Amino acid sequence: MIALIQRVTQAKVDIAGDTVGAIEQGLLVLLGVEKDDNEQKAKRLCEKVCGYRIFSDENDKMNLNVQQVGGKLLVVSQFTLAADTQKGMRPGFSNGAPPELANTLYQYFVKQCQQQGIETQTGQFAADMQITLTNDGPVTFWLQV
Repeated sequence: MIALIQRVTQAKVDIAGDTVGAIEQGLLVLLGVEKDDNEQKAKRLCEKVCGYRIFSDENDKMNLNVQQVGGKLLVVSQFTLAADTQKGMRPGFSNGAPPELANTLYQYFVKQCQQQGIETQTGQFAADMQITLTNDGPVTFWLQV
């Protein structure tokens, strides 16, 4: 399971011109689910995302996590993160989870984040989404479990 996380001052997801999820300070989480993923991996990745210390403290050091700064999460499913790009000029998607499993684990990940006490907004699984964000820093990390 993969999370590409971006520290943002704002982010939103639109579908057909309607905003379905929006946050101010926090993390945009692009979530990729691979075929061998399970609830244990989803829970571990949630703990890692929510606990990752990428917000500045009073000394301008990355020592605080999203919860410590009162930030929010915007979680968006992104199957292309599971793509194999090692060969050729076209990505392969055989590592990605089948849609039913991917959606189940995406929803489970979101619930785990909410149980951490962090306000969590979402996109819509398998929809054509437009994401607007202001990356703060820029700060972007690839987390994988």
